[in-house]
Amino acid sequence: MPLSAPLFERAASAPPAPSGLPLVIALTGFTDAGSAVSGLVDYVRDELDPTPLVVFSNDVLLDYRARRPVISFDQDHLTDYRPPRLELSLAHDSQGQPFLVLAGYEPDFAWDGFAAAVVEFAKSFAVSTVTWVHSIPMPVPHTRPIGTTVSGTRTDLTAAHSVWQPHTQVPATAGHLIEYRLSEAGFAIAGFVLLVPHYLGDTEYPASTLAALDSITVATGLVFSGDDLREQNREYLTKVEEQVAGSDELSRMVQGLEERYDSYMAGSTLATPIIHAGDLPSADELAAELERFLASRPSGDEDKRP
Repeated sequence: MPLSAPLFERAASAPPAPSGLPLVIALTGFTDAGSAVSGLVDYVRDELDPTPLVVFSNDVLLDYRARRPVISFDQDHLTDYRPPRLELSLAHDSQGQPFLVLAGYEPDFAWDGFAAAVVEFAKSFAVSTVTWVHSIPMPVPHTRPIGTTVSGTRTDLTAAHSVWQPHTQVPATAGHLIEYRLSEAGFAIAGFVLLVPHYLGDTEYPASTLAALDSITVATGLVFSGDDLREQNREYLTKVEEQVAGSDELSRMVQGLEERYDSYMAGSTLATPIIHAGDLPSADELAAELERFLASRPSGDEDKRP
């Protein structure tokens, strides 16, 4: 790779973007429990038809051997090479409100240069706010709302929506570094960590993407239609129910997680979760589905998705 290789290129045909828009950041990578961020990136690209403004260089930022691109083989020749994408784009929500979105893979290399570029773009576009999301597995029941931990400079959002405020050290992501640099630069930024049930962390859990969208909504006022995702979530839970058999042991496990969750929330002076309980099936329905799902999974089959 030449040392002079550019970190990014501006899209030649990109329209001018208004200043003062909110910036949303969704980077897949190190932690993505429930495929929350992957689902968010897919939603933005499939449903909102964003227009790229800046395209970041894979040859500078991507470890191809760790994340190999997809290429199609058609009988006797290769077709449709699909490298990963990392782009800063202009998008519009379900009501036509414009916003900027930085979406794609988490860079493997050049984090300092990447974060510095994002800060410069935030300055040049005079963004109003910055919101980013990622997800981690937690020992919580999926019969309860998905909680969030909120960091950044927007203390109103932390007070309203951060249900868990630990004092700890964790492996950093590129999103953390961007938040740190933007905070230093004086931007209004909020990072939402979605607390996804650990036993669903390796699946594509549509409720986690819905929680990501709701987090962005409360931080920006942007509105997103989640009807398709809600239908996918219902289908997901139906498949769980169809594929698994019951287990008293796992029922007790779910009940134990529920009791711990309820006890914590009852004694907490912190915020309530963003997702309302009415958005989810009943505790009894989900507990029964979880029993059957986990009981039916054979040893060594932990990564299969319903």
